[in-house]
Amino acid sequence: MSMRPSLTLKIGQQLRMTPQLQQAIKLLQLSTLDLQQEIQAALDSNLMLEEFDDSAETAAASDADTLDETTRLDDPSEAHHLDDADLEQTPNADFEGPSANEFETLVAEPHDQELDGDRISDASELLQTDALNDDLPVDSIWEDVYDSLPTGLGAGAGFDEDSESFDARNSPQGTVQSHLLEQINLLNFTESDEVIALHIIDGLDQEGMLRLELQEIQEAMPVDWDVQIEEIEAVLHLIQHLDPLGIAARDLGECLLIQLQSLPNTVDAKLLAITLITDHLASLGNRDFAFLIKHLHVSEAQLQSAIELIQTLNPKPGAGLNEVAPQYVVPDVVVTKKNNRWTVELNPAINAKIRVNPEYSALIKRNDSSPDQAYLRDQMQEARWFIKSLQQRNDTLLRVSTKIMEVQAGFLDHGDSAMKPLVLHDIAEDVGLHESTISRVTTQKYIDTPRGVYELKYFFSSHVSSHSGGEVSSTAIRAKIKLLISQENTRKPLSDSKLAHLLAEDNINVARRTVAKYREALMIPPSNERKQLS
Repeated sequence: MSMRPSLTLKIGQQLRMTPQLQQAIKLLQLSTLDLQQEIQAALDSNLMLEEFDDSAETAAASDADTLDETTRLDDPSEAHHLDDADLEQTPNADFEGPSANEFETLVAEPHDQELDGDRISDASELLQTDALNDDLPVDSIWEDVYDSLPTGLGAGAGFDEDSESFDARNSPQGTVQSHLLEQINLLNFTESDEVIALHIIDGLDQEGMLRLELQEIQEAMPVDWDVQIEEIEAVLHLIQHLDPLGIAARDLGECLLIQLQSLPNTVDAKLLAITLITDHLASLGNRDFAFLIKHLHVSEAQLQSAIELIQTLNPKPGAGLNEVAPQYVVPDVVVTKKNNRWTVELNPAINAKIRVNPEYSALIKRNDSSPDQAYLRDQMQEARWFIKSLQQRNDTLLRVSTKIMEVQAGFLDHGDSAMKPLVLHDIAEDVGLHESTISRVTTQKYIDTPRGVYELKYFFSSHVSSHSGGEVSSTAIRAKIKLLISQENTRKPLSDSKLAHLLAEDNINVARRTVAKYREALMIPPSNERKQLS
């Protein structure tokens, strides 16, 4: 075998991802929040990129045109040059998608404040002019000015009493522990009782239940204090009767009993409700009403009254105390109805408007090969790639969303029951893209419809064959199951087998196991847990 170096000609194919393609794919799969962060990072790192407000520029241009027209009208020598065509206004076209003009490199003349009439005079110049009035009363006192103000104005002017203060908006979110600590600080506890109370509060979960054993609290106390279990139980009993009532209970039964026992004895069905919670909580949870009526020797009406009383109690007293900041979903696409036709458009609130800075781009010289010029050219190229990738992302998102809504137009008119079967392959064929691209576009992208805000993935569903040979969307089947359960007789709820039979009568062929899977996906309990006395 020869080991000599030699030159050979070889033909081959390789698949390589250019930096532009990598950037386009990265932006395509980003959510709205991640995209805004990526755009901000690009603005911070690339001096050629800048944000701009097209509405402000349009208004400024309109003001300049108005000023120019006024100048010509004031001059009699120029008045004869006006005709009716100059006074016509062009209506704005409806927004149908991402405009390519928004992503082009805009070159504008540098703004000169003095020439444009925006020049701000220096303070020394103001002092040298007659701008200050000699008759200005500089010896007035605050009380004279304050008394003359209208009612409601002053230090708090512009603030509504019901409006949320700045401190309230930026204060830490409340918790079960912070709510109880405010009440504990008002009690005259001894040092040992206060430490016990703090241990109990630390042992609460988000629902307000105590997850620590009393022995664990006793072992955590200093040995020389000689704290007994009875003392811990006394502190626990006091905390359980703070607001909200039933907090720090060790189980569901104790939580409900504390609330029941605090009710007046004149409350109807109080004793029967206490008996149900104390001795028959499991049967009550299984809704075995026949067993309860037989063993408690009560009528159905009496049992119903006791159950209604129990339903007024709070089984999770601490759940409402954990303030969680709301997580808002900003839709990427908006669907509206215009002229009896559904129109899909990008959300202008998140459609970032960036461009190449015209002042920095004007500094680039073609025949200069200095390091500074090379740096500016690189920044310019990266800025153009980034803007083009954004434009491509918006265009792809709009095309895919429009096609999805064309297929699921029945959903917009009639809801989930009219949803059609749809998979990624169907959209990929229609728009001429790969399935992986459709998956990236529809992941973590949301659309605002008249029926609510949905993720684009929501409109894709598998199909189930019907008896007539057609196909039914699984989303439509879930909507049908939900409708049947909402219309059932609560005394005799529909079982999964009965639901499958009713769907078969509606030409939908599904098995009982499939019905159970869809019912669990809807977070609907089984039939034995849906049973009620009325």
